[in-house]
Amino acid sequence: MLNVAVGLMEGLPAVEVELLGEFTDPAGVRLTPGRRRLEAETTLVPSDPASSAFAFDHVTIGIGFHWERKERQVFRGTLRVLRRLAGLTVVNDVTLEAYVASVISSEMSATCPVELLKAHAVISRSWLKGPAAAGVASPPTTASGEILRWYGREAHPDFEVCADDHCQRYQGITKAVSPAVAAAVDATAGEMLRFGGAICDTRFSKCCGGLTERYDTAWDDQEIPYLVSFSDGLTEPVPADLDRFIRSSPPAFCNTTDAALLARILPGFDQETRDFFRWTVSYEGEELGELVASRLGVDLGPVVALEPLARGPSGRIFRLRITGERGTLVVGKELEIRRSLSRSHLYSSAFVVDRDAAGRFVLTGAGWGHGVGLCQIGAAVMAERGYGYREILAHYYPGTMVGRQEY
Repeated sequence: MLNVAVGLMEGLPAVEVELLGEFTDPAGVRLTPGRRRLEAETTLVPSDPASSAFAFDHVTIGIGFHWERKERQVFRGTLRVLRRLAGLTVVNDVTLEAYVASVISSEMSATCPVELLKAHAVISRSWLKGPAAAGVASPPTTASGEILRWYGREAHPDFEVCADDHCQRYQGITKAVSPAVAAAVDATAGEMLRFGGAICDTRFSKCCGGLTERYDTAWDDQEIPYLVSFSDGLTEPVPADLDRFIRSSPPAFCNTTDAALLARILPGFDQETRDFFRWTVSYEGEELGELVASRLGVDLGPVVALEPLARGPSGRIFRLRITGERGTLVVGKELEIRRSLSRSHLYSSAFVVDRDAAGRFVLTGAGWGHGVGLCQIGAAVMAERGYGYREILAHYYPGTMVGRQEY
């Protein structure tokens, strides 16, 4: 049975945990249910893996994103506490299939259409074991007034993957793991997405905005043949004018206002974001200058101009010139642009810039996330319309096939 080591929290002075069942410590001592304060390295093994669990109050989720908050979370499996220079690190060891069941219930909702659950199970396994596993953030380039940075999957020395959005959302059994989730995981057990025999890099985002994006717009300058840009079910020809495309709202798989479907597929806090297909934000020049200074550490003064220099095929900007009263800075790639123009993150970097009558900058944008690979909302609509999970995966990762991995 293949296990996954998931990092839950780091840098703690002590670990406050509630045991919901019996556990055994390294000395063979049985720990009964109740609250414990752990201040040293230890490993707690559940006496009954099927029923024993542990819980933490006030776990921060969505770190750095606009939905950041704290919540109580409950986990099954083994609890490990490691002592590091910065404090205590908490790791949860679970089986791969239990991890996948939690991820697809945390990233989306356990009430999703079953074919979406199957598709997500396949890409969640593939993402964990494929090329994305080696991804790390790029070193920032700051030569000639330019900051160029991208963010890959974080390198974690003490565990394979963290529990937050920077890797894949993993919230243990906090979110309901429905019979449909269990059936989807069982039906696809061991299945991963492959291209040319190798496990795929299965990137995904919440909403592509009608056009998916190319890999190199968001990450390093390499071409991945199945992470390319294409129409997400647009019923009209893709316009050559991306400005016009972003300002319009064309019919597409991910352009849905079906409240019942969105309630079924999105976790509760994601349902707070309803303007995901097309959105608008506005800023004063002074506010933008303060954002750039706080997020990038560069004081340009009040911003007087935002000029897109390079866009990907979906309209996502990956080089943006920001001009202030005291200087100019070019920023890239897409996530760094989103970070620099928001106190959390802009929904996406596919936006056009206007000035209103009061001189405020008005950003009109498309999509939610980087737009590369599977579009979660588009895939949900496809599943609702009767597409099977293999058809959904073939749509979002062209040229790939599903294969079973023995472990």
